[in-house]
Amino acid sequence: MIRSLWTGTTGMNSQQLNIDVIANNLANVTTTGFKKSRADFQDLMYQIMKVPGSQSSADTTSPTGIQVGLGVRPAAVQKIFTEGDLIQTGNELDVAIEGSGFFQVEMPNGTTAYTRAGAFKRDGDGRVTTSDGYPILPAITIPDGSRQITIGETGIVSAIIGADNTSTEIGAFETATFTNNSGLTAVGRNLFVESAASGTAQTAVPGDDGYGTLGQNYLEGSNVNIVEELALMITTQRAYEINSKSIQTSDEMMQTTNNLV
Repeated sequence: MIRSLWTGTTGMNSQQLNIDVIANNLANVTTTGFKKSRADFQDLMYQIMKVPGSQSSADTTSPTGIQVGLGVRPAAVQKIFTEGDLIQTGNELDVAIEGSGFFQVEMPNGTTAYTRAGAFKRDGDGRVTTSDGYPILPAITIPDGSRQITIGETGIVSAIIGADNTSTEIGAFETATFTNNSGLTAVGRNLFVESAASGTAQTAVPGDDGYGTLGQNYLEGSNVNIVEELALMITTQRAYEINSKSIQTSDEMMQTTNNLV
């Protein structure tokens, strides 16, 4: 019964982590470019009281043995990089990636971060930046007096400058891909950084083989499905309750044993 107390505790702790992950998904249901997470779990070690295949008599062996599990533990919290819905905004600096890839962002410390959120802005120097003012890479600067900014599917940025009647190319986007997107480290602000698990970023022009194209005037929405998350939340709540019930039942059994003394 002492064993079941600790086993139930591991179940409650795991379901608490699961509800934390679900809550974060639901909190970001309207976050541009957000990628939902999923908690994965593993059973703990087993206490083997009778080895499977052990001799039960001179001529027979035990077909199953006795193996008592000792609970559950979190194994991973994985980011799911399925594409979110494309939302038309009409804003000329809103860009969505249709397919694989990430925008590159220069961080204040000089390192490179990656994002799927293409809600770009223009700072006081004309640079195209994220909402936090971090410039994109390669740097794109929009000259003063520019109008009718166009971002092509392959990342070419052009604009009509001043009194000109024809468009002038002013820069180009590049996108990055990784061997293992789920290995990226989420650092908040819709940004990821590479890790040993993700592999090194491979950059190319949007539309190249294996790289998505760009869609101007669109944003990629969160890939969180509210109905799925609510169903998971109900399941998690019930799992938490039933684990607490197993602890309560073990306690009642121990109390019955004590009353026999």
